[in-house]
Amino acid sequence: MTKPVIGFIGLGLMGGNMVENLQKRGYQLNVMDLNKEAVATCVARGAKEASSAKELAAASDIVMLCLTTSAVVEKLIYADDGILAGIKEGAVLVDFGTSIPASTRKIGEDLAAKGAGMIDAPLGRTPAHAKDGLLNIMAAGDIDTFNKVKPVLDEQGENVFHLGALGAGHTTKLVNNFMGMTTVVAMSQAFAVADRAGVNRQQLFDIMSAGPSNSPFMQFCKNYAVDGVSDLGFSIANANKDLGYFLEMVKDLGTESKIAEGSSANLAAALDAGLGNGNVPEIFDYFLKLEK
Repeated sequence: MTKPVIGFIGLGLMGGNMVENLQKRGYQLNVMDLNKEAVATCVARGAKEASSAKELAAASDIVMLCLTTSAVVEKLIYADDGILAGIKEGAVLVDFGTSIPASTRKIGEDLAAKGAGMIDAPLGRTPAHAKDGLLNIMAAGDIDTFNKVKPVLDEQGENVFHLGALGAGHTTKLVNNFMGMTTVVAMSQAFAVADRAGVNRQQLFDIMSAGPSNSPFMQFCKNYAVDGVSDLGFSIANANKDLGYFLEMVKDLGTESKIAEGSSANLAAALDAGLGNGNVPEIFDYFLKLEK
């Protein structure tokens, strides 16, 4: 059976490796990114460069996005030379980024009006997993649309989940990141407060890790606060963005989260202090120097 032609926009560490994996598996790719070096790397392996999102969408059966923010996604969708202007009837858009669920649902409605489908499919794991097709994919959308693209998703992910109606994938990712980033912020401050109080950080870890607080996130925090190794691979800037999206989603649901507000305020302060490019456990440095 002929493989679908895939258009891919967003060739960063994750997206670039996802494209490499698909090319190794015999897919024809149309690609687009502001980073021309990343584009050239894909073209050297046989991909075609598109001059606009409209052109890319018109030439592709499945359009995949691996982008940074909802604002960037919306700009690519709704521009005069954007995806909505070029997408074919029967095509499917897959958004692998972390976006605001309300935005995702609106885009899905507008695509449906043109006879195209949409799946939101945020990712878990790392760029190294992307290169080997071993990602965790949290997909959502109409089940027939999901089944249409699932053979391709199965080549990109070791675990591909279908979570329900469009937007459920982005909702799940934001809830997951709220939980994870809040945990890292709290544990990082725990190490900083212990240090300021004269308690040995390694001893604190030994005590906490012997009880129910133990977790991979605690290990990441310990790796930085105790051993000076920053290995979580998720930046303070990205965590700050995702907590902001979580708070926007919570507001749309008619409720609030004081916990998320606190974590978001600390992440934003660390960002303002110049730590945005550091991994989230590096917020320990901010807490260590924090004065009332």
